[in-house]
Amino acid sequence: MAKSTITYWNPLARENQGRWTPVKGLEGTVEELTLSLDPATGEYSRLTRFLPGADTAAFGGKSHAYPEEVFIVSGRLYDRAFELWLEAGHYASRPPGELHGPFKTDVGCIVFEVSFPDRVTTDGAT
Repeated sequence: MAKSTITYWNPLARENQGRWTPVKGLEGTVEELTLSLDPATGEYSRLTRFLPGADTAAFGGKSHAYPEEVFIVSGRLYDRAFELWLEAGHYASRPPGELHGPFKTDVGCIVFEVSFPDRVTTDGAT
């Protein structure tokens, strides 16, 4: 089975605000919207919205055993692992096991993410 498809629509439009779901443990500060998903492989594309003042420090940094790509669509997000403010236009292709976060934002941020959980490595990333 392939990733789900959908015709053109604007997930950032006001009429689609109700489609965003809170990220567990970060309710009221971080939301996500899955754009496409392959149920067979787990591969997905999604938007993550960090509201102004969001801070994930309580959850620490994170890594996982699969690659992912991220693109900052709008706003800015501070990645403590890299000691770097990521601003609109920043892109990363993260290898398996790369530590990222925790994150914080002052003005809010929208991140586009493509993850490949079917491409797991055995190097111990979590």
